[in-house]
Amino acid sequence: MVDYVKELKSLLAEDRVTINQTILEQHSRDESYHTPRLPDVVAFPENKEEVSALLKFANEQEIPVVPFGLGTSLEGNAIPYSGGISLDMSLMNKVIEVREKDFLVKVQPGVTRTQLNKTLKKYGLFFSVDPGADATLGGMVATNASGTTAVRYGIMRDQVRDLEVVLANGEIIHTGSLATKSSSGLHLNGLFVGSEGTLGVFTELILKVYGIPEEIVAGRASFSTVQRAVSAVNGIMSAGIPIARIELVDARSITQVNTYMNKSYEEKPTLFLEFHGNAAGLAQDVEFAKDIVRDFGCENITFETDPIARNELWEARHKLAYALIHSSPGKKLMSTDVSVPLHELSEAILNTREKIDLSKVEGAIAGHVGDGNYHVLFMLDLTDPIEVAEAMRLNAEIVDYALSRGGTCTGEHGVGIGKRIYQRREHGNAYDVMVSIKQVLDPKGILNPGKIFLDETE
Repeated sequence: MVDYVKELKSLLAEDRVTINQTILEQHSRDESYHTPRLPDVVAFPENKEEVSALLKFANEQEIPVVPFGLGTSLEGNAIPYSGGISLDMSLMNKVIEVREKDFLVKVQPGVTRTQLNKTLKKYGLFFSVDPGADATLGGMVATNASGTTAVRYGIMRDQVRDLEVVLANGEIIHTGSLATKSSSGLHLNGLFVGSEGTLGVFTELILKVYGIPEEIVAGRASFSTVQRAVSAVNGIMSAGIPIARIELVDARSITQVNTYMNKSYEEKPTLFLEFHGNAAGLAQDVEFAKDIVRDFGCENITFETDPIARNELWEARHKLAYALIHSSPGKKLMSTDVSVPLHELSEAILNTREKIDLSKVEGAIAGHVGDGNYHVLFMLDLTDPIEVAEAMRLNAEIVDYALSRGGTCTGEHGVGIGKRIYQRREHGNAYDVMVSIKQVLDPKGILNPGKIFLDETE
């Protein structure tokens, strides 16, 4: 037993601090391919006062603390590589207040997005960010998550109005307000969103929500080439059509989806689209979109208004990862993402597809093409060092290409452990500013050590 468990139990409660091996293992990994590492202990706080007391103690004793949501992250973001305390926020899962007239909601960090949307539905509201996994909102803020709806509603950073944050020394601060806009002070919301638990621990979030659309129409359009599909996206965006989702799935991926879900989609580069609005406006938007995609060589386009058919359409997009896993028993999914300027997207995806085809690693590509973000999913035998090395080489080349085109090494997965090595190249001297901020807010380095910031000796 680590020598500080007794002190932690006095700060929280006997039954909310554990060294049970099964629970330690649950907190040793996320959904990524990165190597697991057991924490020394798992603690389950119930309120901000307990988080504050725990961090104050950990800071005094220089014990690492790694916040943990549901472990759905994809770059090792919550793996406790330095041991210490895994701070599980699942008991802080209350929707505190719905301010429907302000289109705001106040929640604790352990609330999941589906839990929140169930609560909001009776108010005629919904929370827009859809990363695929049913992640906690605290984790989504920590990694600046986004997803299929970002093209219309924005990413997680765009939804944050205020954060209650416990700093490394136990001090509690707020980073924003309830106001729609402010010119007061530095933009601390933007600083803490995406910080992956390296600057503080979130204990309360005030988030923007939206009215549920009167009508929703979803569609699927297939093309002979990726270039045509991406050009059609540019055409739709340039026309100002208020599209809510626009996703690209490459031909190889469609083949996997057809096999896994018993579908018969054309095995060609395919756009999945969704429009939100009122009935009259949507009818015009859909017809306009049909004309545009046909101008760019669309070979087949269908639209669905029935909720069941719409859900089936998006289920096919969301289950791409499961289709790959099903096709490769015994292998582990490695998912990576980059983002590039929109006009670079088709060449970036083609470059990636060519690299995968020339390798011996199975890979699929899907993209949030409305905002230039695309994902590459590899299936790996983690016991085969040659296969793992090949996937890592491909990952590095994909990131290098994105950075060379003015893009970023991660559009939504976060930096974690997997993308640390690219931070200085991407940010230049600004990286030193980030390191300085980390040192000021967490001088003893107890908060999620080893994430985002690369030890220069490594």
